[in-house]
Amino acid sequence: MRIRAALSEAGHDAPELTELDLEEPRAGEMRVRIAACGICHTDLHAQDGRLAPLPIVLGHEGAGVVEKLGEGVSDFAVGDHVLLSGSSCGTCPSCEANLPSYCDTAMPRTFGGGRMDRSTALSRKGSPVHSHFFGQSSFASHAIVPQRTAVKLPKDVPLEMMAPLGCGIITGAGTVIESLALQPGQSVAVFGTGGVGLSAVMAARLIGASRIVAVDLSPQRLELARELGATDCLRGDQADLAKAIRAITGRGMDASINTTVAPPVFDTAMECLAMRGTAAFVTAPRGEWQPPMFPMLAGGRSLKGVLGGDAAPRRFIPMLVDFWRQGRFPFDRLLTFYPFEEIGRAFEDARQGRVIKPVLTMADAIIPDAKGPEATRQGEAE
Repeated sequence: MRIRAALSEAGHDAPELTELDLEEPRAGEMRVRIAACGICHTDLHAQDGRLAPLPIVLGHEGAGVVEKLGEGVSDFAVGDHVLLSGSSCGTCPSCEANLPSYCDTAMPRTFGGGRMDRSTALSRKGSPVHSHFFGQSSFASHAIVPQRTAVKLPKDVPLEMMAPLGCGIITGAGTVIESLALQPGQSVAVFGTGGVGLSAVMAARLIGASRIVAVDLSPQRLELARELGATDCLRGDQADLAKAIRAITGRGMDASINTTVAPPVFDTAMECLAMRGTAAFVTAPRGEWQPPMFPMLAGGRSLKGVLGGDAAPRRFIPMLVDFWRQGRFPFDRLLTFYPFEEIGRAFEDARQGRVIKPVLTMADAIIPDAKGPEATRQGEAE
């Protein structure tokens, strides 16, 4: 079938809308009509071809409606509302332990540009176009997805609001709740108050952390962090930042979460820890960085890389949806909505930090009335 998609090609700053041909779903796959898709910084990095082959349809925070089932699909039905979140094999030790982000084949499934047999679901005038980015390629009106990529959603929640739960928000919240297993009364410092960092702040408040320190260079984002649960807000460029953070508790933080790529922030995220504290990071430093081995040894401190918040989407995402309905996890305040046709503007706004979490909405999106808190349509601190 012919679909509308945003295609990423060499030499372009953002994906551009075009028409492509989409295969029928194969065994174990579904065709999903995409209602909305969040834009993540991984999409920005992949646009230049560093992460995945070009030309490709990116997008990995999709939400939509199941239109067609391939042979053997048993967990879903046509008409189901679904959120798309990563691809995994289902049989390796990590998948069996309910840690699909660490699937043995996660990297080729995520960035390989096609199925595991190297075939692609997309083509343009007979020439292959790379697909299956994160198992979905959801910057499109429709996507072919493995059934393990999908999480069933209640039909009374707004699909355009749920889309960002699939990557950035599950990463921030999962890092607090699942990876760090932060306990009530413990403390955490969050470096960077974008979508991932603010999701971590909200999750830390949700579980009852005693001190939640937000660090950023933007006064507006720090103010939003305070509104969402941060007990202390510090500018990232202040002198003796690690010392100032340690002074908040008198002994340092039980944990830190670094959402930035700046090597100096990795240092501060370690230096602010209390004895036996853990520094989690969700992206790699851009440039050379040497972990401080003696402070780690002498203080029993840990450095921990985290993918997808160490969370199992089919269990964790419904939990976040319930917290949102209760008004306890207001991630809708992070969102700014753009028509699919304005994907170029959305990419530029994300790149320049003008918005926290851009979300593309497709023209034929099915968006039922929300059954949760009133959503802001601005996405910036108000």
